[in-house]
Amino acid sequence: MNLQLNRVRKLRVHWPISTETLSLIASGDAGAIHQDLGLARLLHAVEQLPELGDFGNYKHVFESGLGFEGFTCGEGAVPTLGSVGEQTVSPTFVFTTYFDAALDDAAVEQVMQALVAIHPWELPVIEVTGPLSVAGGLQCGAPSTAAAS
Repeated sequence: MNLQLNRVRKLRVHWPISTETLSLIASGDAGAIHQDLGLARLLHAVEQLPELGDFGNYKHVFESGLGFEGFTCGEGAVPTLGSVGEQTVSPTFVFTTYFDAALDDAAVEQVMQALVAIHPWELPVIEVTGPLSVAGGLQCGAPSTAAAS
């Protein structure tokens, strides 16, 4: 089998969740991501953006992590959580997916606008990397020495 490497870009979205959702997911209840209204909204949006998480026979592929976001709102901020001048810590779901590195800038901008439009934060944390290679599938044939980076 030969490993096929695909040139992709990584998209990470930091999404606030309740402490209840954090606890449920951390305890192994994967279904909690669909019960949380905000996360359900994020997953629905990704399903409407076919360029995200497309791995051939697998669609809407994503990875997730749990953590905390910390921030202090400055003057002029209109925070969803916390108050101006106050250090705030929020439980966070980190959603990671990939898209083809050949996707043009206008299409990437449309994806970003769609995510920003539904994000609950005034200033969402959404990261997009430059191109990288990921294993995209196996092809039958001679063994390969290539490794994913």
